[in-house]
Amino acid sequence: MKTRAAQATTIVLFALVMGVFWGTWFSLSRTMDQLSAQTFIAVGHEMIQNLGVPMAILLPLALLSGLVTLALLWRGRAAGFWWLLAGFVLMAVALVITLAVEVPIDNQIQTWTAASLPGDWRSIQSRWELFHTVRAFASIAAVVAVTVSTVVAARPAQPPAGKIGTRDRPAAGRRPA
Repeated sequence: MKTRAAQATTIVLFALVMGVFWGTWFSLSRTMDQLSAQTFIAVGHEMIQNLGVPMAILLPLALLSGLVTLALLWRGRAAGFWWLLAGFVLMAVALVITLAVEVPIDNQIQTWTAASLPGDWRSIQSRWELFHTVRAFASIAAVVAVTVSTVVAARPAQPPAGKIGTRDRPAAGRRPA
């Protein structure tokens, strides 16, 4: 029961993280290069303010949940464990991209105004978009992997071909010995 609850929590938390990354990529990031400098700065400031603190809590919490679930699945290390580990690594990649690339660029953008915009702001924006795309799709793959982990972990073991019935009840069409 603890394992199932941990798996469900991990899926929900990973899905919430993915939703933020996917949502911003799908709805805004793909057209960010078409915005005027002033609009880009205004939107960038709002997104950073709205997402910074919640994601600083949500992403580590999702990874913590994944670690707890990995610990619960460690003993058997069956397919469910390995799928979950793959999802955990993918979400950790999203965190590394966030901290190593996205947050430093966000910190630059927070200081920009229309008057102080650097001459290479489009290349900085393009770099952010590239890594955001990688991060969004890594998080999608992470959610898929943790979901598969739960499905393969929940699948009952198949009995050997000759052992279809139980000890007390023979398989259909067979007589007890």
